[in-house]
Amino acid sequence: MFLNLAKTQDKSIEYNAQLLSYSTQRENRTMATQKKAVALISGGLDSLLAAKVMLEQGVHVEGINFYTGFCVEGHTHAIRKKDKAKPKRNNALWSAETLGIKLHIIDIIEEYKDVLINPKHGYGANMNPCLDCKIFMVGKAKEWAIENGFDFIITGEVIGQRPMSQRKETMPVISAESGAEDLLLRPLCAKNLPETLPEREGWVNRDELYDFSGRTRKPQMALAEKFGFDDYAQPAGGCCFLTDKAYSVKLTDLWASRGKRDYEIDDIMLLKVGRHIRPKPNFKLIVAREEGENNFLQGYKKQFITLRTMSHKGPLTLLDGTADKEDFKLAARIVARFSQGRDAEVVDVEVTENGVSHTISVKPFAADEIQEAWRV
Repeated sequence: MFLNLAKTQDKSIEYNAQLLSYSTQRENRTMATQKKAVALISGGLDSLLAAKVMLEQGVHVEGINFYTGFCVEGHTHAIRKKDKAKPKRNNALWSAETLGIKLHIIDIIEEYKDVLINPKHGYGANMNPCLDCKIFMVGKAKEWAIENGFDFIITGEVIGQRPMSQRKETMPVISAESGAEDLLLRPLCAKNLPETLPEREGWVNRDELYDFSGRTRKPQMALAEKFGFDDYAQPAGGCCFLTDKAYSVKLTDLWASRGKRDYEIDDIMLLKVGRHIRPKPNFKLIVAREEGENNFLQGYKKQFITLRTMSHKGPLTLLDGTADKEDFKLAARIVARFSQGRDAEVVDVEVTENGVSHTISVKPFAADEIQEAWRV
């Protein structure tokens, strides 16, 4: 009996091994004929839809997300208490999870500096080098595609949606200057553009691509509903702080104060946090607005001069720049204004520089003494 059972198990194992071998061979044949596309995934609706359109056509899609340091993804609303209701998620990762695809996140902080500081095509809204940015990222995607054996590149671009980088006349500029040429396919507006290599070769069906155009978001939202997407990122929002006017003002102020157009990752992170007040050209204050920002700025205490009210509850403040004795008094009066001692006659403020602390007793500024010109 035991012998017969052993023989039966052996046959079962052999049969399962044959099935596994056949399944593996079939998958290998499929992968050998299936075309592969790399999709630029920003975390927004358009790139989500573009990737889904390709998946629906049987294309193997993997996403690529370039981290410049200026991405909106979760930074301030992850820090600030007032934004507690917002989901703390990286929308690019969420898009990849929703699509069921692999996402490659690539740090391009250093390489991106030249794009921002010296844009060949200038700036779009505020400090956003949008056309140069798109050219750069598509070019990086092409490099990645070649290195990893992918056949073409897809983006979520729509003609007429962005005033600088997504005009009909700039679409070929992106294709040419990135080096992608006709390996770049834009599934959401492909029918408004000349055929690309993937279309001519039959890798994708042009009839199943789209002809979206203009600034309206209704076609995208309708397509999202068709695909069952109902929790996507804000459909018309930018994914980059450089499109934000207030942020751009802070960045230009940073460059002006240092006399050069350069930055480090800490600079661009701190521009996203706190009140920025420059009462004199030689220094700026970064004043926490709430507990979350207070906690975040704690991580920079060793890099900056710090000010904190001791006699009353108040914000942690970083001093960026150089300051003398009179500057510290001026800074302390500003910090005291944003503390719970704003109406007190005297507030004690601790100043810490290079690990050495001293206390200044000052009268807080009145509200109208904080000059509007100081606010960055």
